[in-house]
Amino acid sequence: MSEFERWETRFATPGYLFGTEPNTFLKNQVHLLKRGWKALSVADGEGRNGVWLAEQGLDVQAFDFSPKAVAKARELARQRGVKLKTEVADIFTWKWPTAEFDVIAAIFFQFVGPEARDGVFTEIKKALKPGGLLLMEGYQPRQLEYGTGGPPNVSNLWTRDLLERAFSDFSSIQIIEEDRELAEGSHHVGMSALIDFVGRK
Repeated sequence: MSEFERWETRFATPGYLFGTEPNTFLKNQVHLLKRGWKALSVADGEGRNGVWLAEQGLDVQAFDFSPKAVAKARELARQRGVKLKTEVADIFTWKWPTAEFDVIAAIFFQFVGPEARDGVFTEIKKALKPGGLLLMEGYQPRQLEYGTGGPPNVSNLWTRDLLERAFSDFSSIQIIEEDRELAEGSHHVGMSALIDFVGRK
């Protein structure tokens, strides 16, 4: 089974795999957001984060490579009464714009392995406006001990050193490493080893 088929099968199940509420880390950054900002939600899945950003008054573009996930995102936006621009697109082949977004949210996209990660990070940086805000959350290598979500291969997980090197050209970065209980749908549940990133281009 291909990666695409695996995710399509998972998203074909009733309900929302990761729930309909936003990621906790993202929600906690609400004080950094401004109404009217142009936002991008990367690999947005079933739309919980993109819809929440739209509820904060942002102009939101979201994409995911699963048509079933994007259909659920559109339905969630309809239910919540917000406008969400959605697109079925692959993170590796999407035509990333230049200096278009005030904020980019990239939450748990660690299906991107080390062979492609630098390229994706470069595209994310390119798409941010000067002074733009990047909000990312992922798993640390110790997450393999918990086994409560994320990829099974350590090379896909993030460390402080990896993120500091990747975004050394940013004007400011803040990285927090912590163990925290997650309760996000049925697939991110339990104690997790997380790494949170807040950066300014």
